[in-house]
Amino acid sequence: MVSTYTKRKNTNMKKLILIIFICFSFINKSLAANESIYDKIDLFGEVLDKINKEYVDEVNQSKIMDAAINGVLQSLDPYSAYMSPEMFGSMQTETSGKFGGLGIEVGMESGVVKIISPIDDTPAAKAGVKAGDYIIKIDGIQVQGKSLTEAVELMRGPVGSGIEITIRRIGTKKALTFNIIREIIEVKSVKSEILDKSIGYIKLTSFNENSSSQIKNSLNKFKKDSLKGYILDLRNNPGGLLSQAIKITDYFLNDGVIVSTKSRKSSENRKWFATKGDEINGKTLIVLINYGSASASEIVAGALKDHKRAIILGENSYGKGSVQSIIPLKNKGAIRLTISKYYLPSGQSISEIGVTPDIEVAEKSKDFKKNTKTDNQLNFALKLFNG
Repeated sequence: MVSTYTKRKNTNMKKLILIIFICFSFINKSLAANESIYDKIDLFGEVLDKINKEYVDEVNQSKIMDAAINGVLQSLDPYSAYMSPEMFGSMQTETSGKFGGLGIEVGMESGVVKIISPIDDTPAAKAGVKAGDYIIKIDGIQVQGKSLTEAVELMRGPVGSGIEITIRRIGTKKALTFNIIREIIEVKSVKSEILDKSIGYIKLTSFNENSSSQIKNSLNKFKKDSLKGYILDLRNNPGGLLSQAIKITDYFLNDGVIVSTKSRKSSENRKWFATKGDEINGKTLIVLINYGSASASEIVAGALKDHKRAIILGENSYGKGSVQSIIPLKNKGAIRLTISKYYLPSGQSISEIGVTPDIEVAEKSKDFKKNTKTDNQLNFALKLFNG
């Protein structure tokens, strides 16, 4: 006699198989001629059955389902992923400008978690984590082989708790270990000041819901002073909301295309245009970028470069040229799905290429005698204004 538990278990397994292969059927409708979708379902069912019967530990079917769904999304590109209800809630808080964690934006490259950018003045940035670092261990747990979602989950924890991350850095032979205390990350996305009594300096750390209004407020304050020009600092800015990138770029242009997006459906292709009204009245604008400048940062820098409206100074940017849409699900979770690719006014995609600066300058140099670091890029920008 089959128990109710066993029946329920088998029913759940069948549901799991069905859901997973519905997902796969959307991804690839043209299977090899000698392999039908039903053959794949049977094969996958057999694999799950073996796992259920033979795996050393009891299997949590809910976690298997989440992992399978996330695996489908991760097979598409490094930026598509499944978010549990908890992760979706955290993401919504993050884009509003306040969240808990280390303060890093991460992606996946060749199965390894890669740091896109540490956000300025956050625990990770203060500890010395850099854009381009690869995370290999989290609290001693190997990360390779885990999904991006699983790695992010390992990095989450109560505010005030510690975490140890081990990284590999290009050009450094030994692995580096950082012990970091999690904090509430309050992203004040805009910092501004007047440098050398005549240069308006604006540092933008992310593109959240309030970024464009904060930039506008800074520009309005600067109008009270007689300034030579402006510096927009997008270094280590991992991006954020596309709408904010468009608004901020528009502040410095009078007309022309800002960015265009192309998706699988031609009817959904879009272009965004600048409106008349340069907020700084044509004054010189220098934009600072580095390898940690990604996504929305690259839209702003790339558009201003194409329109010859700004001098782009620094290092080549990250090269993330795709747009993700957050699609809510019935379980109050969501999927982050790449729905289109964006193109600069020139028509160029920056995917895996990035924005090349007009003037290439290494970010920092170290004075070993004084054990201090100098911001070469900012100093170089100031020299341009001062002749």
